[in-house]
Amino acid sequence: MRTLHKAWLFTALLLLSSLAQANLSIEITRGSDRALPIAVVPFAEEGELPEDVAQIIQDDLERSGFFAPLERSGMFERPTRGDDVQFGNWRSLDVRYVVVGRVSTASGGYRVEYELMDVSGQRQMLGETVTADPNDLRGAAHYASDQIFEAITEIRGAFSTKIAYVTAGGVGDDMQFGLYVADSDGRNSQQVLTSDQPILSPAWSPDGRKLAYVSFESGRPSIYIQEVSSGQRVRATSFEGINGAPAWSPDGRKLAMSLSKDGQPEIYVMNVSGGSFERLTQSNSIDTEPAWAPDGRSLLFTSDRSGGPQLYRYDLGSGETQRLTFTGNYNARGRFSPDGEEIFMIHRSNRGYQVARQNLESDRLVIISESQQDESPSVAPNGTMVIFATQQGDNGVLSAVSADGRSSFRLPSPQGDVREPAWSPFLN
Repeated sequence: MRTLHKAWLFTALLLLSSLAQANLSIEITRGSDRALPIAVVPFAEEGELPEDVAQIIQDDLERSGFFAPLERSGMFERPTRGDDVQFGNWRSLDVRYVVVGRVSTASGGYRVEYELMDVSGQRQMLGETVTADPNDLRGAAHYASDQIFEAITEIRGAFSTKIAYVTAGGVGDDMQFGLYVADSDGRNSQQVLTSDQPILSPAWSPDGRKLAYVSFESGRPSIYIQEVSSGQRVRATSFEGINGAPAWSPDGRKLAMSLSKDGQPEIYVMNVSGGSFERLTQSNSIDTEPAWAPDGRSLLFTSDRSGGPQLYRYDLGSGETQRLTFTGNYNARGRFSPDGEEIFMIHRSNRGYQVARQNLESDRLVIISESQQDESPSVAPNGTMVIFATQQGDNGVLSAVSADGRSSFRLPSPQGDVREPAWSPFLN
């Protein structure tokens, strides 16, 4: 923390070496022992389709950690309509839910019909027809996954959300950095920025239309705000010294950040429309990595004012600061759960740097990841998963773990380094 929390890993990013590819693939690393058994039967298809819709839904549900899908090879039958489901057959396989459906062409695009059947209740829980543009069949599948997930768990699905991440490749003067946006499963990636200088700390606006991030392209760190769809952007800050860790307020009107323009790095808030700044913290320590509480009334941040990096909460109404973490000598990069009842962070244990969760009422801290070099956690908008960067061999990869720590998956790239993930808000 003495070097500005490793200068927010600036040095580590500068040392990244192999060229990263944009699309990421899913690798389930740990399943939950509480996962609900479900069968997603292959959909009936009209002609050759670019995507296997049922497989996408199955992968989404399995990745959530809430479900344990039955392998296709273990299915006695493959109905495509709810009326054809033989509930006794599925009950004998200990399956609690069955998803069936059909995909056909319609008006230059696709029509996806799906049904969710409750085996024990022998009834249809959900049935819907979705139309998809020619290039968005995956989007229709993710939408169906969201509806199925919510119908069973009563939690809003987050499969239709996006992730942003940074790639780095090359060596020395040939280093190249990219900022990408992809579906929550790492597919359909789009490069929104490329640079021969480091890119750090992407942060989504609450409406999902913009990204704030740090770029070194001008020779020193500056904060930019960029529209994802058009690529239009503005430079929000370029003070001498540190301009880092931007974080949007819940209403999208302000950006919290860490600036060292007045000496030590402190927490500031910028009015996005007017460009005015308000300094919040006043200390001789390093204050960085702000994160807004869901209600917008307080900020979480990392500070070394106690001698090592710990998480603190700044109350915007009273101006008071409260230390929140006391377990261990290193807790940083804090993020609130969507309900504001818990915080997620990077905690240093005797095994290394890991993702941890702390309940704000009980103060109990629980390590939820199994890797040992974790950084940059970002919470899904429904609070069920946390995505983070970690190390796999010589490469940086993205991993995700369920909020209860019972399941996890990895999104490795074909080659190269991937860092700095940021999970988008709900997009509709």
